[in-house]
This record gives sequence, C-alpha cells and structure tokens, in this order.
Amino acid sequence: MLNQEASHNLIKTQEENEPNFKRRSFLQTAALASGAGIMGLSTGGVWAAGSDKPEKEEVNIGFIPLTDCASVVMASVLGFDKKYGIKIIPSKESSWASVRDKLVNGELDAAHVLYGLIYGVQLGIGGNKKDMAVLMTLNNNGQAITLSKKLAEKGAVDGAGLARLMQTDKREYTFAQTFPTGTHAMWLYYWLAANGINPLKDAKVITVPPPQMVANMRVGNMDGYCVGEPWNHRAIADGIGITAATTQDIWKDHPEKVLGTTSEFAQKYPNTARAVVAAILDASRWIDASLSNKTKMAETIADKSYVNTSVDVINQRILGRYQNGLGKTWDDPNYMKFFNDGAVNFPYLSDGMWFLTQHKRWGLLKTDPDYLAVAKAVNRIDIYKDAATLAKVSVPKDPIRSSKLMDGTVWDGKNPAAYAASFKIKA
Repeated sequence: MLNQEASHNLIKTQEENEPNFKRRSFLQTAALASGAGIMGLSTGGVWAAGSDKPEKEEVNIGFIPLTDCASVVMASVLGFDKKYGIKIIPSKESSWASVRDKLVNGELDAAHVLYGLIYGVQLGIGGNKKDMAVLMTLNNNGQAITLSKKLAEKGAVDGAGLARLMQTDKREYTFAQTFPTGTHAMWLYYWLAANGINPLKDAKVITVPPPQMVANMRVGNMDGYCVGEPWNHRAIADGIGITAATTQDIWKDHPEKVLGTTSEFAQKYPNTARAVVAAILDASRWIDASLSNKTKMAETIADKSYVNTSVDVINQRILGRYQNGLGKTWDDPNYMKFFNDGAVNFPYLSDGMWFLTQHKRWGLLKTDPDYLAVAKAVNRIDIYKDAATLAKVSVPKDPIRSSKLMDGTVWDGKNPAAYAASFKIKA
C-alpha cells in the first residue's frame, strides 16, 4: 500500500519521466475539452479567488486500483484540478476498509468509494457511525460476476447453470464481494437471489479486496466473485474464470462508485468540495468524449501507480468489447460510463435509497430507516449543482429516477419499505 506522500511522489516521478510531447498533448486535449486555454489551466480559473477560493488547496483523494477510479486520476494527471484552484493528490489504498477508516479519521479528504459503504457508515452498519456525504456519482455500469473455470466446466456458465449445479453437486460454495454494505455485495446477492439462490443460506460469502480477487480464485479460495474491472477481464486473460453476468445486466445504468467524504469535510470546505466535483466532472466528460480519450485513459491508469495491470486488460471493456471466457464475444452498449451528459454524475436520491432497501432486505438494517431523509442528508445535491454550474454540466430535473432490474421489479423510490419487503428471497 502506498501512503499519500509515496503516491504523490510516484505520480510526480511518472509525470517528470513522460515525454514532453505526450504531456503537452494531454494538457491541450484537456484544455480544449474544458473550454479553457493552457494558461487558464496552469494559473487557475475565475473561481480560485475571493469568497469562492477553495479553503483547502491540496486535496487527498483515496482510490482503489479499479478502472472506475479513472476520473479522479485523470482530473489530476490532466490538470483539470488546477483550473479550479486545487491540487488533487490521488492516494492508492489497499482495501475498502482502509478507505473507510482513512475517510472517517480525516487522513483522506475524499475518496473514490463504494456507494453502499458511505451509507453503511452513515447508519453505523459498515463501521463506526459517522455522518457522511456523497458529492457525486463517478460511474455507471462496468462491474461483473466471475465464476471459476472449474464451475464453468460443470455447466455453471450463468445464473441458471450455477443454480442447477448447486442443486446437484451438494457442497459449500464460496463467493466473494468487496465490502459487506458495498455495491458488489448487493449486486452479487441480487443476482444469486434472482436465480433462486439465497446468498445467506445456500452459500458462504467472504470479503476480499478487489486487487486480490484473481489471486484468491487462482488458489481455489472461492467459486465466484463480484468486483469491478479490470479484475473480471483479468480472470479471463489468466484462464481461471469466466464472466457469468455483467452488472449492467442486473440493472442498466446502475449507480456504482461515488466521490465520498464526511459531512464534516463538506461543511468545513464547501468551496473545495465544489472545486473537486467540477474538476472530476471535466475529467468525466473528457473520458467519455472519444475512443481516443478512453484509450489514453487506459494507458494512464494501467501504470503501477494506479491499477497496475496491462493496458489491454483495461481497454477492452472500457470500449465495450466483451468476452465471457468461453468463446462468446459481444459489443455491449451499456459499458462503463463516466459522464453521459451528466446523467451519470448526478447524486440521485433514489440511488442512495436503493442501497438502503437492500441493506434492509439482507438484514444489515434491522428496521426500516427514514429512507428519503437519510438520502437527503447524505447526497449533497446542493454542492453538486453548484459544481455542475461551474463545469457547465446539465442537471436532471428530478432527484428520483425509475429503473427496471433483471427480475422485472421496478425501483422508483416511491415506497422503499414496501420494496424492501417485497422480495421472496431475503434475510
């Protein structure tokens, strides 16, 4: 694990060693994408002075080595942060538990973090209770469920096949997720339950940090896992696993990672929080603007300072080119999105409430919370709107959205308690 100073030094060294033409190209592209000139990027924008000046100019943002940390990393590498009078210092972390602890104790100012982790800490079910804040959503889609090659050889190539195998080949099956209240746990549980498998009764579920998933499957510690990319495609490249489902198959355009912080930080440094969101919005728009930008992003985050894997393992699924490890290939229009004209990034109240319904469904919450009140307290739509104005990003009119999930259920945020209680398979 890198500490903040070491991470900063690695990034600085990387920048110093890059060919000058490549750095100029990156900065010029960033400047054009944001509507600013090179001078504007290097000297700061109009929001870097007076009453709007960021209270804290250096911002330590934690991340886990996953493809969806890209907008945080690129905001720093491309200099979008300078435009808003701040310096983002990405800090590579070892696990979501580490991210949680460092957010809570103030070692990190903010983080690329699991949506459900923030809500878990808010309610005291994913660590010590502390008031938290979601400043923006970082991405939609782009996670997957991997099953071991050994299971696939016995017919478990999808949910239905897994359910049949578990009925006939009676033994303890072990599946991994990345954090008990996090997104991957909820996608895994939802997918298993939709296929008639009770994740709490029919299987053993363990917690494994994302970068350790492939190694653990290689030595037989689990039969399957749910994690973000590139660790699903990496299992295919290494010949040890297959993709049984993508999370966009579970819920098209689902919320995934967020920019999370404590409520205390958002209250103490509102201008800084706004500047960080604006910079990451610029980076998100840049990533989604072209295939060329996505490729440049993959080349950057593949470096050992960030995700530490091959470029090819990252860029295939970033470009929507999927394979399941069994010969099937397809172009997925619902691959990982970072911007989508701002629809990705808006912190919908209904998104936060959905994770609470699943926490209640699986017994993590013993009683129904005031779903809407919790979401309004955590999701800082006020800060997001101000940042979106800065970055010239459109904002959805309604903080509630409606979605249909894989089992046909519709989530519209209208009656969360009834929704949480409606599932046949639950705790």
